[in-house]
Amino acid sequence: MRILITGGAGFIGSHLCDMLHSEGHRVICMDNLISGSTDNIAHLCDSERFGFVQHDVSKHINIEGELDYILHFACPASPVDYLKYPIQTMKVDSLGTLNTLGLAKAKGAKYMQASTSEVYGDPTVHPQPESYWGNVNPIGPRSVYDEAKRFSEALVMAYHYTHNIDTHIVRIFNTHGPRMRVNDGRVVPAFISQALTGKDITVFGDGKQTRSFCYIEDEILGIRKLMDSNYHLPVNIGNPSEFSILEFADIVLELTHSESKIIHEPLPVDDPKQRKPDITLAKKILKWEPKVNLREGLEPTIEYFCEMVQ
Repeated sequence: MRILITGGAGFIGSHLCDMLHSEGHRVICMDNLISGSTDNIAHLCDSERFGFVQHDVSKHINIEGELDYILHFACPASPVDYLKYPIQTMKVDSLGTLNTLGLAKAKGAKYMQASTSEVYGDPTVHPQPESYWGNVNPIGPRSVYDEAKRFSEALVMAYHYTHNIDTHIVRIFNTHGPRMRVNDGRVVPAFISQALTGKDITVFGDGKQTRSFCYIEDEILGIRKLMDSNYHLPVNIGNPSEFSILEFADIVLELTHSESKIIHEPLPVDDPKQRKPDITLAKKILKWEPKVNLREGLEPTIEYFCEMVQ
């Protein structure tokens, strides 16, 4: 296949570039590098089956030749980024989704939208199945990301029903692994970088809020299976093993052998109190479930961060 991956120089996007290129496909990586980095794809750039285009997908996209698949993974995905670039975030999941869907229609290509567990907001249902409509503040500080993704999902389904495009939507839960940015702002890079540099571990609120952490290899295997499926409604891909933030901090301190102290700061506005995917659907239709436990996945993640914080 000839595949376009928007956001392909980002954390998850670059791992998808690796996987699909290793399968023998021709991969075009498109990224405006707001949060992505060419360091993540440098090892692919000498290949005749790989190309990089620096471009903002919120603007018109022109790709010569055939395309078999478009994976729309472009979007700032951490609070640090989408609070810094609120309008760009909303554009990439509105205009960017519209542009990539239009390209898929013109090329007769299959399509996948990277959505997020944030569409569930601060959930009142636990764990979160795909049938749950969410509890999102539409005008809060996080709405620029949450509502943009919800709109993007609606747009994808509209193109599917109206133009019969073969579309897929993956709702990605917390994912970790090599190539995360040190200054990403999310809990995994924050805690690991703080522990490795001897800084205080910053826990927001009482630390009893929960998260679930999926290792990158498991995540992209689930995405890959969804690509080939005949299922068009959203599918959760994440690890259902649930940890409190304090539990996660203790694990990071243990694995890094750090003597950093845990401190508490006020909880951000609309920060979810609990987050755990119901992956019943992924198990049923994709025959997928994560294999790597938290400690196993954190070891290569920490090893990567050891190089980054030096």
